Amino acid sequence: MAALLNFPGDDEIRLRGMFCSHFMDSSLFLSLAPTVDVCYSSWKRSRVTAPSIIGEELMKTAPLLKKQLTCCSIDALPDECLFEILRRLPRSQERSIAACVSKRWLMLLSNIQPSEDMDVVQKGENLLRSSRKPLPDLNYPEPLVSELNSSIESGGYITRCLEAEEATDVRLAAIAVSNSSRGGIGKLKIRGGNSTCKVTDAGLSAIGRGCPLLRVLSIWKVPLITDAGLAAIADGCPLLENLDLCQCPLISDKGLIAIAQKCPNLTSLTIDSCSSICNDGLQALGHGCSKLISISIKDCPLVGDKGVSSLVAHASSSIMKIKLQNVNISDVTLAVIGHYGKAVTNISLNALQNVSERGFWVMGNALNLVNLTSCTISCCPGATDRGLEAIAKGCPRLKMMCIKRSPNLSDAGLKSFTGPAKMLERLQLEECNGITLVGVFESLLNCCSRFRGLALVKCLGIKDISCHLEELPTCMSLKYLTIRDCPGFTSCSLSMVGKLCPSLQQIDLTRLVGVTDAGILPLLECSQSELVKVNLEGCVSLSDASISSLVKAHGSSLKFLSLKGCKGITDRSLLSISANCSVLKDLDVSCCSISDFGVAAIASAKQLNLRTLSLAGCAEVTKKSLSFLEKMKESLEGLNLQQCKLINTHVVGSFEEKLWWCDILS
Repeated sequence: MAALLNFPGDDEIRLRGMFCSHFMDSSLFLSLAPTVDVCYSSWKRSRVTAPSIIGEELMKTAPLLKKQLTCCSIDALPDECLFEILRRLPRSQERSIAACVSKRWLMLLSNIQPSEDMDVVQKGENLLRSSRKPLPDLNYPEPLVSELNSSIESGGYITRCLEAEEATDVRLAAIAVSNSSRGGIGKLKIRGGNSTCKVTDAGLSAIGRGCPLLRVLSIWKVPLITDAGLAAIADGCPLLENLDLCQCPLISDKGLIAIAQKCPNLTSLTIDSCSSICNDGLQALGHGCSKLISISIKDCPLVGDKGVSSLVAHASSSIMKIKLQNVNISDVTLAVIGHYGKAVTNISLNALQNVSERGFWVMGNALNLVNLTSCTISCCPGATDRGLEAIAKGCPRLKMMCIKRSPNLSDAGLKSFTGPAKMLERLQLEECNGITLVGVFESLLNCCSRFRGLALVKCLGIKDISCHLEELPTCMSLKYLTIRDCPGFTSCSLSMVGKLCPSLQQIDLTRLVGVTDAGILPLLECSQSELVKVNLEGCVSLSDASISSLVKAHGSSLKFLSLKGCKGITDRSLLSISANCSVLKDLDVSCCSISDFGVAAIASAKQLNLRTLSLAGCAEVTKKSLSFLEKMKESLEGLNLQQCKLINTHVVGSFEEKLWWCDILS
């Protein structure tokens, strides 16, 4: 045999069959077992290396074997075999390390079902065998508490938020694998985009398998996710409580039915612009999710009375918040809400074109909305005088009412509404052009003693009236008044308001171009309480005289003052503010006629501790003001220097370094 192999000595290796150039590769040696037979003496050690006995001529006779030998990697195994290996990794730390090898390993690890997890099975067996606390493994220390707390919200949930290009299947799989030792994440938000988001059912399925403790799931603008992905969440996340779906066109009733069947703890549901969702899914949620507290359905064209009515009726014992916007419901749904809504506290109805006056009337006269405290009705043609009166009578605990874009509401309806609403505290009217100032005054006098706030926004019917001040009684309860973007409201009407409401604490007169000093001064003279917040943004007709009178009378209580866009305001107003205001925290003098002198006066006031200051658009403020503003560094948290053309960016950059804790806009 020695002569045949041309190898001297007795310590030979006898081989029969085909040869291997990588003899020391044990994995290949085992794979060639049927064709290679190697024998050697048990008391002799081989002194032969593979290259000395393998020739090129023999390799030419086995091209298939050569190709196999050059691919000696574990990745040559099929997915089924590699999956069996990976699922036997004993620790979650090792799995996290293995997931970093390649995307293929990561996706295979994310496909491990809890029932297939050998680590979980082994832990269960050990728990049955012994109840003793195991010794810690020093080779695998637990993560630091600070590292854990950095990703845990106040509610105890580990949260992740993926946006735009970050949202991919690989990223979701990595999140599922890396957090599997802690039961996965508890809150997941995916903010995609119709053109950039690449999340599919595969990524969502990985979350379903690896995050059994998931409670909050929010998916926005993810066009590739289908019912299969949502079903995977339902299978693996039975503790789901909050589901938010926005612009997911491929999710239909099948996905909602899966959630309804396997997520009984669902308490909050939001469906926005999901064009494939119909009534069947909502019906299933009503039957399967008896703990629903909040529902919001918006811009879903296939949703109608059948789905919403069934959902409300079956979840009547728990549901508290209802928001419906631009869905094809009719008077039937409002009647169901009125009949079954004993637990409802908040209702928002927006753009319901098929609901008539009868729907609102029936909802109120059902007399079951006994716990309703907040109601918003916007852009609903059926919101008329008769319907609002029925709501006031049928909702004895109503505290806040907001009515927007309701042209059919008149002064008579407003008066008939405020009369029965004995608990009403706040009323907001926006773009209700049928309401006049006479109706507002009558309603104020008709309100109960709990009434605190009134807001009139973009109401074109609010115009000056001719009335003697002596004929108007007072409304002592009103504390907060907002009159915004009402071009017909001028100083004449404002002086009446001062006489009617002497207890105001907050005033918002944004963009009332007709208000002048002649209206502000009587308002201040009639005031019997201390003003805390005053917003005069866009009141271009005001001068320094109004501001001086304001701060002299209320400087000890004023905390917020906005003079943005008041071009008649100069450094004199800032001098008055610095001399009279002691508790002012927020000051906005953007686009006013102030200069460095006024800024110096504010910065030098020892009693002032401004938190935020806006000088945006002040054309006369230069870089000299920066040295004055530096004196306010102990209290200043926010500073706006945008569009200050005389302050260059280089100077602002060095200034930001000195006030690094302050949020500076430039």
